[in-house]
Amino acid sequence: MKKSTIWILIIVMSVTLLGLLFMQIMYIEKMVKMRNDHFRELVTLSLYNVASNLERDETKHFLDNHLDNSQSKIMNIGGGQFSGDIDFGRASSFGAASGSRFGGDNGLTSNFGVDRSRQEILKNEYLYQKALLNEVILNILEHASDRPIAERADSSKVSFYIDLELQRNGLKMPFEFAIVNRSATIEYCTSGYEQNMKNEDNVYSQILFPKTKDSNVTLNVVFPTKSDYVFSSVKFMLPSLAFILLLMALFVFTVILILRQKKLSEIKNDFINNMTHEFKTPISSISLAAQMLDDPAVVKSPSLLKQASTVIKDETKRLRFQVEKVLQMSMFDRTSATMKLQEVDADSVIYSVVNTYNLKVEKFGGTLTANLNSDDPIVNVDEMHFTNVIFNLLDNAIKYRREDVAPVLTVSTSNPDDSHITIVVEDNGIGIKRDDLKKIFEKFYRVSTGNRHDVKGFGLGLAYVHKMITLFGGTIKAESEVGKGSKFIITLPLYK
Repeated sequence: MKKSTIWILIIVMSVTLLGLLFMQIMYIEKMVKMRNDHFRELVTLSLYNVASNLERDETKHFLDNHLDNSQSKIMNIGGGQFSGDIDFGRASSFGAASGSRFGGDNGLTSNFGVDRSRQEILKNEYLYQKALLNEVILNILEHASDRPIAERADSSKVSFYIDLELQRNGLKMPFEFAIVNRSATIEYCTSGYEQNMKNEDNVYSQILFPKTKDSNVTLNVVFPTKSDYVFSSVKFMLPSLAFILLLMALFVFTVILILRQKKLSEIKNDFINNMTHEFKTPISSISLAAQMLDDPAVVKSPSLLKQASTVIKDETKRLRFQVEKVLQMSMFDRTSATMKLQEVDADSVIYSVVNTYNLKVEKFGGTLTANLNSDDPIVNVDEMHFTNVIFNLLDNAIKYRREDVAPVLTVSTSNPDDSHITIVVEDNGIGIKRDDLKKIFEKFYRVSTGNRHDVKGFGLGLAYVHKMITLFGGTIKAESEVGKGSKFIITLPLYK
């Protein structure tokens, strides 16, 4: 599959999943807002009814008091009415007797007078009751605020009304409340009010007795379980949201696998295309040494003959190392990779590698120098892998050499302290950018070489070097400056 096709699929799937997630979140947010608004409306209605109930109780209190204070007057007025009825009754009897005595017209006149008297009595009673109510209302308006708020809004009565009105509106849930005066001081409150009022959005207020003079008493109510009530309407959406998130996680995981597999596929192709290059150096060295053996002058010179045979032996060994490296890289992520740690003279191994690799460096007109200055070069390493580490570093120095100058390579050893040895491989190559310097030891990472197309590899060399040095119990770091060269510093513990 083409890389562009993969990215198109990734973009389409990403937009689809993100759009679905966005719509789900917006729907949940809208549901929560609607539920919250509905809750606020019900609470506002309930608290308004509570205030109305308290006002009704206030009116009844003043009416009862006024009636008690005016009881004697009412009784006197009632007695006068009773006497008037008796008089009217007498007048009626008298009128009836006179009518029988004097004729029918006088009887009709008498009955009409009685009806007018009764109407006057009813009118007087209506006017009195109206004046009584007006007086009660005036007393409420003028003197209601003089009563202690604890009497006007008794805590048990307020709690009863709140619970009653909430249940009437379908809100069966716990609540805490407080009565606050005009100076914003709490007159009294329930035990859990102050603990739950920290969230201002959870406080609902209602002014009490708004029609009385200088009244500014507020009822504040909080609901500890409001969030449970509000989010109960969207709980059924949470599983679908979780499934979407899980689907997104699986999608991301799948994308990572696809990209990784594509990268591995590219590495596989590079491996097939570049295998020849990886084995080119030892094969060419062996071929060069074999040509030297064909030269009669070399055969007659014991030193040249020995040098050629040594090159053949070392390059054959290096070829075997290359094969072993490929096999070992197949087990790169396994911590149980076979390691044969033993006592090894680091200077001796490095000298052997330099002597073998010098032929290739001279081919490019360069020099390879070994400054083996360590007093104690004995380390505990796997000789094959340690040799391969040095080969890799030297091979990289040649790969990334500058075209305008001859390559100059230096390998040096020293003892920074009594328990470690330091190995430095330095070159005058093209150098490494600062951003790349942080990633060069990562598996499959390859530094960009600009317009150079002759540099091939798997991006495994430095990762292999780093892993081996780590398994040896040492450290490796790189220092580089673009255009001036690179330096790799290895520190290994000495064999004890």
